[in-house]
Amino acid sequence: MNLLAMAVEVTLLMYAVAMALALARLVRGPRAQDRVLALDFIFAVAMLMMLVLGIRDDSRMYFEGALLMALFGFLGSSAMAKFLLRGEVIE
Repeated sequence: MNLLAMAVEVTLLMYAVAMALALARLVRGPRAQDRVLALDFIFAVAMLMMLVLGIRDDSRMYFEGALLMALFGFLGSSAMAKFLLRGEVIE
């Protein structure tokens, strides 16, 4: 096993641990702001995982999926932040 393959596997394992910890924060809370921040972090780590998988498998499809995931994660986070601040998403 070469160095790059080992680094990719270790990176994926560390991202999985980070997602598990964020999932615990998402479930535990205690406030809605903590849950939104944990969900945003899960989106970011999932996007990073897709990028690392794209490097490992040498496939461009993962990069396109990561781009879409970043777009939807940003839109979802901004909508949730607006909802928590004002109580409505669409004015």
